[in-house]
Amino acid sequence: MFENVHALIIDDNPVDADVLMSLLDRLGVKATWVENYAQLDHIDQVRVQIIFLDLELPGKSGYDLLDMLRTHPIYQQVPIVAYTSHSSEMSNARAAGFHSFLGKPLRSTTFPDQLTRILNNESVWEIR
Repeated sequence: MFENVHALIIDDNPVDADVLMSLLDRLGVKATWVENYAQLDHIDQVRVQIIFLDLELPGKSGYDLLDMLRTHPIYQQVPIVAYTSHSSEMSNARAAGFHSFLGKPLRSTTFPDQLTRILNNESVWEIR
């Protein structure tokens, strides 16, 4: 179903990243995980169809990274999903220009539908 999809995960929490990578793997989605924004320079050769961006990162916020990613030609058309445990950030994420919002923890029962909708360019704004 998602065999040609590659996701980029930007999250400093290895447990959260592992959960997301496992969910993606079950769906046949390839994923690249980076713990901090400095690693982004080394993955430009990877073409991604979706980015999961944690809002709380050391050094730069997800909001700062959203602006950086949006100015990079390879990421301009890619849906960037705010991916956080802070549901109170939903309206801020929408105002900042995120494509979608998924609250942590993700649920294996709803995630496939959420991913499908996002990849079909439908905005998804769901806390859990």
